[in-house]
Parts: sequence; C-alpha cells; structure tokens
Amino acid sequence: MRGVVYRGPRHVEVVDDLPMPRLESERDAVVRVTRAAICGSDLHPYRGEMPGFAPGTVLGHEFAGVVTERGSQVPFAVGERVVASYLIGCGRCPRCARGWHYHCPSATLFGYSTVVGDAVAGGQAEYVRVPFADVVLGPVPAAVTDEQALFAGDVLATAHAAVTDAHVGPGRLVGVVGAGPVGLMAALCAAELGATVVVCDVDPARRERAGALVPAVVEPERLAATMQRMRGRDEAAVVIEAVGSGAALACAVDAAGPHGTVLVVGAHGADDVAFPAGRAFVQELTLRFAVGNPIRSRDPVMALLRTGRVDPSALVSHRLPLAEAARGYELFDTRVADKVILLPSADPL
Repeated sequence: MRGVVYRGPRHVEVVDDLPMPRLESERDAVVRVTRAAICGSDLHPYRGEMPGFAPGTVLGHEFAGVVTERGSQVPFAVGERVVASYLIGCGRCPRCARGWHYHCPSATLFGYSTVVGDAVAGGQAEYVRVPFADVVLGPVPAAVTDEQALFAGDVLATAHAAVTDAHVGPGRLVGVVGAGPVGLMAALCAAELGATVVVCDVDPARRERAGALVPAVVEPERLAATMQRMRGRDEAAVVIEAVGSGAALACAVDAAGPHGTVLVVGAHGADDVAFPAGRAFVQELTLRFAVGNPIRSRDPVMALLRTGRVDPSALVSHRLPLAEAARGYELFDTRVADKVILLPSADPL
C-alpha cells in the first residue's frame, strides 16, 4: 500500500510497497483512510528536532476513514465511518479511568516513532492499524464530513482543552498567541463561548487570513497593549499560547495582566525554554499546560462540529493527493500553507 515515510530531516517519501496492516489483537481495527492531515507536531521530526526519531516511520496522527477489519472487542461495524484520536491509550487502566490517557502505561502516538511509547504506524497512508480501537476510534455523524471529523482527533480537541481548562465563558477577554490551526480553533471556540478574542501572529500572511475569522488580529508586540485597553479595570484575562516557543510564552505572560491565566497548548519540544518568571510573579499569574485529549473530549467536540457551531473547513489551505505529501510538508514547513489535507484515494467523503 501507499504511505508517507520519514527518511530524515526535511526528507519524507511516498512509497507504494508498504505492507498492509493486519489485526494484532481483538481490540484492533484496520481503517481505510479517506482523509489525513499534516500537523504542526509533524514538523518537529521533519525539521530534525527530535533526535532518535526513526527513519522508516510511517507518519501522520490526524486521520479519518472507514473500518475495513475489526477484532471481536471493537464495537464498530465494517464500513462504519470513524475518526481516530492522535493519542492511543488502553482505556482500562486507573489513569485512563481518570481521563489521563496521555499517561497510560500503554500510551503512544500514531506515526511518532518511539517518542512517547511503542512505535505505531501513522495514518498518512491508505490503511492503518488502530490499537485499542474500542477506545481510540469515535463514530462520525452523518452531518459531519471526514475532513471536518479529522479535526476532532487532534486540533479541535486541543483547542477545546485550552478554552475549557482556562474556564473561558461569556464576557471573558481571551488573547491567542499564534494564528496556526490550533490557535485559530481556540479563538473560534472561545468566541463560540461568548468571549472577546484577540489573536496575534508574527506572520503577516497568517494575520491577514486570521482576520477573515476573528475581528481583532494584531502583531505580537501589540498584544499586551491591545488587551490592556480592552480589559476591564478588575478583569482577569486569559492568554492561550498555541505556538510552543519561548518567545510565544513570553508574549503570553506580558499580555495576561494582573491575576491573568496563561494556558499553554503549543507543543514545547525543549526543556530549556526561557521563562519570564519575574513578570509572572509580579502579575500573580496562573500558568497551566494542557495536552488535548480527543478521547476524553470526543462528545463535546463532535457536538461542535455536528451543530455547525465551529467549522474548521476555513482553516484548510491545501488539499493534495497522498502522492504529493512531500510537497505538502514543504508548503507547511515554509508557512505557505496553513493546513494541508492529504487524500489517500479519490473517495468523495
């Protein structure tokens, strides 16, 4: 079968001779992938930022498709439309029972080598094996397209975690650092909850595109002053950091204001990021980190899609055949693309 394989820094290859996945457990399923996406997290290994990431890894952790095979403990029917969580957990251990699937002893990620756990081939392929499919897969309602559904497997779930963990609600002032897919989804989720939202990004093109979705878009150096003007005298604001860099974190701390909350959902790959602790201390900030959990948030996230309250389609800038995945990575890496969807087949779903 065809799939996207990591060969080394800035070198991915589409190959046609990958072995077809097969069931390895009664909790496994095999899914024919109808839509996959390139995620910002895929750029970390692509850019060579993850030493030890194994060449030969089939990439991709955002995908939706149709069940073609299933083990006896998988509740989905052959032919049923499903979306996968990027995060794999057993669903039965004490940590999973608490909603801590990322900390499950069996936790791992699709298409991410052994960075988190055991290597599992990713979904940028024609077919993929899904472990613990009774937990990892979720049904796709008829009113939701496969392209919309794959956002429930990572990006929208991460954005949902940001606004819920920060207790965003009506009238709250929310700043978002980063106008990539996660940042814009967080902005849309916050606005849907009745918050006033300001988005910033260093990239003029991204700011222009964000302006079509969010009324207030500024340069990062203007975020703090803009939020200060908009913030009530006694209001504690929220700033969502959706980039994963030291500069973005510093920008969020500057903008949060007295007793504000900084909620970090940007994926930080390094442990030695500079943090403006003095400013955070003086402002008496609350600092939280959140990893999106599509398993835990599946129902509310899918409800946002099913009812049309949040539509991620506007975030998609490029739709490419799987055969052009290498070009998709180049476009995304250079910020020409905002979100790249890969089509493994001509399936119209």
